[in-house]
Amino acid sequence: MSQEAIVKVEGLSKSFGSLKAVDGVTFDIKEGEIFGFLGPNGAGKTTTLEIVEGLRRPDTGRVELFGVPSWPRNPDLLRRVGVQLQSSSFFERLTVREQVHTFAALYGVPRARAEEKLDLVGLTGKASARVENLSGGQAQRLSLACALVHDPELVFLDEPTAGLDPQARRNLWDVLREIHGSGRTVVLTTHYLDEAEALCDRVAIMDHGRILRLGPPAELVRGLAAPTRIGVESGLLPLDVARGLPGVAEAVDDGVSLTLVTRTPARVLAALAERQSLAGLQVKGATLEDVFLQLTGREYRA
Repeated sequence: MSQEAIVKVEGLSKSFGSLKAVDGVTFDIKEGEIFGFLGPNGAGKTTTLEIVEGLRRPDTGRVELFGVPSWPRNPDLLRRVGVQLQSSSFFERLTVREQVHTFAALYGVPRARAEEKLDLVGLTGKASARVENLSGGQAQRLSLACALVHDPELVFLDEPTAGLDPQARRNLWDVLREIHGSGRTVVLTTHYLDEAEALCDRVAIMDHGRILRLGPPAELVRGLAAPTRIGVESGLLPLDVARGLPGVAEAVDDGVSLTLVTRTPARVLAALAERQSLAGLQVKGATLEDVFLQLTGREYRA
């Protein structure tokens, strides 16, 4: 992956009345990486992305794409950037093929290249279907094909898997990996922490318009220093014995699993092995979700 930053953001701010949606945000995005924005509802992710894309004017700060300011909107950047918005809007009464051909015509792209994008997102078999008859996952893939029709170097995706079932989400993950593998830089927002952990080279965790933490997911998780949870089948050990094992800070038996909390998992696993109590073993360390909750809190936000 190149170390050159093709997106540079410095001191970005945006307010809507008394609401400070973006508050002094600074970051860069390197060529060839998948960069993710995470945060609760109202954290400022979408507004930040819209400013970076050149769809909104910032109150203060500066954004450069490929060394060129994104605002005022620069027509020369349009061919280098692809955008999939949170809500997809298609031309009514067109088929999937006609939809992609229409977007291709806007960029002067030959129809043959547009057909390649349908194949990339797995919609060749649905090319003759009307867009209103597509499933949610198929509509998301069509939206992605339209964003990629002109072969942009930089692709912005705002919650591309929102509302999709698990199978459709994983299918779209494969598409995103293929896009990334072809050398494109991908920037996405998502509410799915497992998605960010699986796809992103780096993530920025936002809340109240600010970036709270930025880095590779694994690095952020390591920095949390959270305990490990070891689970085995319920009843393998009496609870008082489990609590007395070396390295165990807490033990809970809910009738299904015996869960041991520890910061020295090797000691606990060795003690369980000595007692032949490893049936149903599960070991769970910290995840990006733990980092997210520590930074943003656990309260629900509509």
